[in-house]
Amino acid sequence: MEEKLAFLRNYNRDVRILTIDEISRLNDNAIPNEWRSLVYIDDSKEKMDRLLSLWKKSVGLELRNTISYLKEHLINVEIMEIGSVYSVLYTIRNSKGDILYYEGRNPQEGQKNLELEESWDKIPTTIRDFYENVHDGFYYYASESMGLVPLEAVTFLGDEDIEWGIIDDLEEPIKINLDSSFGFFTNGMGSYIAIDYSNCVDNNATFWSAKTKPKYNINFWNYVDEWIVIGFEA
Repeated sequence: MEEKLAFLRNYNRDVRILTIDEISRLNDNAIPNEWRSLVYIDDSKEKMDRLLSLWKKSVGLELRNTISYLKEHLINVEIMEIGSVYSVLYTIRNSKGDILYYEGRNPQEGQKNLELEESWDKIPTTIRDFYENVHDGFYYYASESMGLVPLEAVTFLGDEDIEWGIIDDLEEPIKINLDSSFGFFTNGMGSYIAIDYSNCVDNNATFWSAKTKPKYNINFWNYVDEWIVIGFEA
């Protein structure tokens, strides 16, 4: 535990792993009831299966490869607190034997930025379902990337403070409206899987990058599912 905390505190000094007693004393609405029930399950496999059942209920088809990977490689789940934000800490041992920590924030506390708040009802249902019922983002803890970012960190592509130099290099006009586009997934290196809510039927999305030309008309969940698993094995 001390080694784990030392690693986690390299990135946030305020992180704490909550004990069963601390969790039992939380206010009723502090965390989802499904999280609270986990602390009373002694069998670790049953505990992890119970948590993954939430994934299956909301995105069982969309993130089937991610769920399958977690089912095989997940070795522990714990509830942690950073400041006043509660999350599930996923401990994963990948196929190379490396230990990885992923964070899934409290879906009850997702804080949208202004642009996203105004457009939330236009975002595809499956994406809203994940953020509202599973996690407010799910990503590699150390970099907050290679996954679905928390709502407060979703990139509004139309932000006037962001310069997309790639636009000047394109030979044809871009095929999405930046003012209605949001990057929900990032690889941490300037690339995003973005939804343009003016053209997102059947989870139609764009691979948007600051460095390479966009790839249009991709399936949001297919790409997210593939890239999360790539991150597990990186």
